[in-house]
Amino acid sequence: MAKIRIAIAGVGNCASSLVQGLEYYKGIKKSDDLVPGLMHNSVGGYLVSDIEPVAAFDIDRRKVGTDLSRAIFSEPNCTKKFSEVPEMGVEVIKGQVIDGVAPHMQDNFQVDDRQKSVDVAAVLKESKADVLINYLPVGSEKAVRWYAEQALEAGCAFINCIPVFIASDSQWAERFRNAGLPVIGDDIKSLVGATIVHRTLTQMIVDRGAKIDSTYQLNIGGNTDFRNMTDLSRLSSKKISKTESVASQIPYETYVYAGPNGCIDCLSDNKVCYLKIDFKLFGNVPACIDLKLSVEDSPNSAGVVVDAVRIAKIALDRGIGGPIPHASAYFMKHPPEQMRESDARAQLEEFIRD
Repeated sequence: MAKIRIAIAGVGNCASSLVQGLEYYKGIKKSDDLVPGLMHNSVGGYLVSDIEPVAAFDIDRRKVGTDLSRAIFSEPNCTKKFSEVPEMGVEVIKGQVIDGVAPHMQDNFQVDDRQKSVDVAAVLKESKADVLINYLPVGSEKAVRWYAEQALEAGCAFINCIPVFIASDSQWAERFRNAGLPVIGDDIKSLVGATIVHRTLTQMIVDRGAKIDSTYQLNIGGNTDFRNMTDLSRLSSKKISKTESVASQIPYETYVYAGPNGCIDCLSDNKVCYLKIDFKLFGNVPACIDLKLSVEDSPNSAGVVVDAVRIAKIALDRGIGGPIPHASAYFMKHPPEQMRESDARAQLEEFIRD
């Protein structure tokens, strides 16, 4: 198979886990038994080893000008190191800052104005990137749209891992469709994270005939993502994305809350979710589920992105443009169309089989 040439916008913790994973799983073959952390060994014939970074963009001086293999371990990144990554020959270059750095994050992200921003679309073309992955900080509304423009100009598929609405916005969707370029988004759903657990439990309760009275999901962590989200002005899309993802699985009006709820530095890249569902059983008898989930946040998302990248490449190979609805529904919190996990999975498998 041909390589899947990826570009990365934002070399943070999630990018670190993805790049580490490319090395960690490079020996996995289609015929291997169940592999922890992978939903698919092979997707349409593409293995994890077929994914090849060819360009990377960041704005932090500690990463810009550095090989990607070293940049992924540079501060303020704090995710677990689970793989030794050799020199890659991919230099991290400076993209546009725009609104990517919130005022309260100036000490976390060190921007050197002497480092000049590059022409991102030109780099994408020169590197022959197939897919641009957006890992910018939550709340980077203008910057995400700018990178989406660069993908369109360069002829790249676009995977939007944060809650800025691109794939789920009809105008953006139409632009990617008209360009014949796939887009998968918005806002990555982790392999086994707070949203997928919450959705699965609510689906089960509804299917079993119980009635949900209210439910909430509280999330805390210690990485730069959680510190960034302490600015409430950057959270509107995130709360919409998480809350709608859960509420979409309940076929009646009820109270649903889901969102980030603070940064605790000592947690580092660990995310802790506290989840409660109050519901009524037979005879209107009350019951509840009270659950704690603790996960390493960034590797949890990378396990989904390796599949999203391969689906985007299949769509490119087949000349399919615009949002990939079942992939977006299965991989993302805020897709163009919400589906039940089982339905999205079944349609995704059918797509892979063609």
